[in-house]
Order: sequence, then structure tokens, then C-alpha cells
Amino acid sequence: MKKSILALAVSAITLQGCSSVMQATPPQLSPASSAHLSKQCEALGQSLSYEHLTIKAVSTIQSGELRLAGQDVAEHCLVIGEMYPRTSEIDGQRYAIGFEMRLPKSWNGRFLYQANGGLDGKVKTALGDTGGGPTTSALSKGFAVISSDAGHSKPLPTFGYDPQARLDYGYQAVAKLTPMAKSILQQSYGKQPDRSYFAGCSNGGRHAMVAAARYGDQYDGILVGAPGYRLPLAATASIAGAQTYASIPGTDRNNLESAFTKQERLMVINTILKKCDALDGLEDGLVQDYRSCQTAFSLQNDIPTCESGRDGSCLTTDQKTAIGKIFSGVTTSDGKVFYASFPYDTGIASDGHISWEYNAPLQRDSGAVAMIFQTPPVGLKDFNIRNFDGAKFVWQSNIDDLVAKVHAITEQYTESGMGFMAPPSPTSLDTLRDRGGKIMVYHGVSDAIFSVDDTQTWYDQLNENNQGHANQFAQFYPIPGMGHCRGGSSTDQFDMLTPLVNWVEKGQQPEQVIASARGKNNPGGANEELPESFPEDLERPLCPYPTVAKYNGKGDTNLAASFSCK
Repeated sequence: MKKSILALAVSAITLQGCSSVMQATPPQLSPASSAHLSKQCEALGQSLSYEHLTIKAVSTIQSGELRLAGQDVAEHCLVIGEMYPRTSEIDGQRYAIGFEMRLPKSWNGRFLYQANGGLDGKVKTALGDTGGGPTTSALSKGFAVISSDAGHSKPLPTFGYDPQARLDYGYQAVAKLTPMAKSILQQSYGKQPDRSYFAGCSNGGRHAMVAAARYGDQYDGILVGAPGYRLPLAATASIAGAQTYASIPGTDRNNLESAFTKQERLMVINTILKKCDALDGLEDGLVQDYRSCQTAFSLQNDIPTCESGRDGSCLTTDQKTAIGKIFSGVTTSDGKVFYASFPYDTGIASDGHISWEYNAPLQRDSGAVAMIFQTPPVGLKDFNIRNFDGAKFVWQSNIDDLVAKVHAITEQYTESGMGFMAPPSPTSLDTLRDRGGKIMVYHGVSDAIFSVDDTQTWYDQLNENNQGHANQFAQFYPIPGMGHCRGGSSTDQFDMLTPLVNWVEKGQQPEQVIASARGKNNPGGANEELPESFPEDLERPLCPYPTVAKYNGKGDTNLAASFSCK
């Protein structure tokens, strides 16, 4: 008897220590069911309540007051409020978690948390739209949607002086808003949401990845775009990249584009196309098999080395060395890559890509790293952003020091930049998986700030932790040519929310997602970065990694139906 009890105890301990062990088959979640508002919008404002909540306004938004891609958004209620107002003991500023919720008159029973990008600091319209030039949204589909400022009212990095504002920005605003939002839905419709979803791109993608790791018991489907889930390291790598570009002889620090000009980038892209375009079975200006391309193309061997001056047809030895360091992954002084490599792709000459490489380090990443991600923050004694010189910070920073400081804590700042920004154990999403939840991730191959290679590494490790069966609950979609969240030489217009819902609620695992290029007459807005050679009606399937879109050898090359994910 004692032996049996001991064996059971050992088994329990073993199971606790192996939380990544998969169930045979994750359970199938049931579909959501619809409901209608119990009161008129204005009447709701007199009854909604929750701990630490202040409702500021509730109003009716008539059909057509809000439009998306030329279409009217149906009548709904707009709820504006805030939670946990306070005055900081550190910087004397007022903080609160501001939000808006949009509640359809006819509700589909689903809730979506819209995670916003950048530094947050602004409550964006709670539409729940995704992809480049969206033509539909969660709100348009009947979801109730929430959007927040993540705990600070201005998109300036100075909120990083306040320890609690850091934590709210990182993950705690989601923890506080989620149960409140579900209570609002209960009070408004007479029931909690049947299914809850979370979506965002860029920093919003980081929020989504954090939600998958921290709040897998509260969300059924997670849609992640360009996940900067290691944002402090990515921003630090961006600064290191700027320093590397500046090291090229003849580079003007006031014009970093002089390090690797657009003309030179286009020359590199043309060579990439020559080496890689046909790898997917069709020369069409899109490199679908971008992973094979990294072997087929060599910056050192395939690009001519300048023998005299630079004329756009070659790169100098110094340029090749510096560019190679950046694309293979910048390192600390001991030669260790601290973030990720970046693939050579056809979108590296787009305006968006160039801006992220040359302008963002000086104008965005410098302040974020200095005041939010590193501990203690720079300028802690004066709290004045006018005293901060982003360019000076970049040029004078020691990368080893920055990497160390994003992992540092103090008595006042008890969680490091990586601690409050990154998801804990992102490759062990057991809670989400075991309750039947699903996660879909998309990432532009030409993203210059958050690397698609980093996301691929995440998925590979997740798959390994799930004995090669991560695809039962997780999918990763690289998007060739696309930049950061949208744009580039790509088919960046798609609806990934609908297939996620069908996977979560009907068990229909997506085999592909159809995406379109945004030509001149596109209802979601034209993509100005498209090559002129791209037809306005160009379609391609987005394929779940590790499959690649391959041309079937026949059929209209503009249509996704002529390609298969193999």
C-alpha cells in the first residue's frame, strides 16, 4: 500500500515537472452564440460598474458614423472609461488605464482584445482590424472589441520612469482590463462571452504573445502579428545596427542611408531575384521559398565588390562586412548574437524597411531603451524628454552595457525590461493548448525591426516542446516581401481572424490563408511600395511554416488557386 502511494506521488511530481507533455488531442471548444443588448446605450451608462472602474461616457454610434474600406460599420454602443487612476510618487504624473469598448447591438457572442502598437499611450478606435489595408474587422463581424492605452495617456517613453506604468504597459493592463471587459459584457448582454480572442501586430503582437503565455486560461484564440516578443533586445539590436552602419567609411551619421543606399539595395534585390525567384516554380517577383534563398544567395559572392568608387552597381568590402554583421545578427563584444538574424528578401529597399533601419534607432528605439527597457532609466532625476538627445544616446552607448541593463533590476524597479515585456516561457503554451485554444502568428519576411527568423526559432522550439505536434494548436505564417505588419513587395491584405475562429470553434485547421496585393483601386488603400510589375488583382496563398507556396505549373498566375502549400 505504501509503495503504491509513493509511486502515485512520484508520478504526480513527474507530471508537474513535464508541463509541456501534450494531451492526446486538445478538446474541441464549442461555437459562440449570439445575443442582443439588454438596454439602450445611454441607459447602460447608468448601470455599468466594476471595482476600480470609472465610466466616463456611453453613447450610440449610428450605422455609417464609422466606416472601414468604404463600408458602414453597424450601429453599436461606445463605452469610454478608465481603471486604477493614481498619481505617481516617482514623477508626480497622473496615470490610469484608459480604454474604449464597442458593443454591437447584435452581438455574435465573441470578445476581442485589440492590442495596439508602438509605445501605446493612446486609445485607438476599437475596430479589431488586422493585415495591411483591412477591408473587414472584428467589430464589423459582430465582435465586442476593447482597445486601451496600456496605462499611460501619451505615447512618450517618459512613462518608463514610473515602475507601475512599466508593468501596466508590459502585461498588467491586460490582466486588469480582461475581467472588467467580460463583466461589462455580462451586464450588457446578460452573459459572458462564449469565446474570447486577442489580436495585435508589432508591440500589439508582443501583447498577444504575452497573453498567450500569461492568460491562456482567459483567451481561446490568439492572433499575433510581427511579434516583438523580445522587444527590449530587438530595440537594442536596432541601435547596434545603426552603430554598425555608421562604421562604414564615408557614412554621414545625419543621413544613415548613405551607408547602404536605396539604389544599392535595389541592386541587391535584383540579384536576390535572379538567384531565388524561381525556387517556388515561378518567376513573379516574389520569393516564396525565402529559407532556401538564404543558402542560394550570398552577399559576399553574388554582389560585385567595388574596385574604385560606389555607383550603385557594387558594394565595398566595408559595406559587405557591416551589412553581413547586421543580417547575420548583431553581437555583444564577445561575439554572441543577442537578438536574431534577418533574412535577405525582396522588401529590403521599401521605404518602411529603410525607415526602421535608419530612422527608428535614433527617433524611437533610443528613447524606449533609455527610459523604458533599461534599469534604471536614463534621466531619472529630471523626467524631461526635452533633455534627451536620442542620437547622442545611440552614438555613445555601449551595446554590452545596454544588453545588461535590459536584464537588470533595482529595489525600485523590481522587474527587468525583459521581465515585464517578454512572455514567460513562450515556447510552453500549455494552458492555452490544453484547454483547446489556438494561436496563429504571421510575420513579414522583410520586417526590419522584429525578425521573422526570431519568430521561426520560437515556433521550432514550441514544436520541439510539443514532440513535433505544435501544429495541433499553433501555426506560423511567414509573408514573403512584407515589411513591418504591412507593406513591402507583398500580398499583405488578408483576413486571418475568420480562419482562427473556425479553427477554435469548429476544429477546421487552416491549410492556407488567401492574401492579396493592394493595387491602385484597392478598397483598403493602395500599397505604395508595390513594384509596378505587380498586377492589381494579385493573389497568393500564405502558407503555414514549414510549407511554401509553390506554383502548380498551370493556371492563372495571379490567382492563389494556381499555387499549393508544399
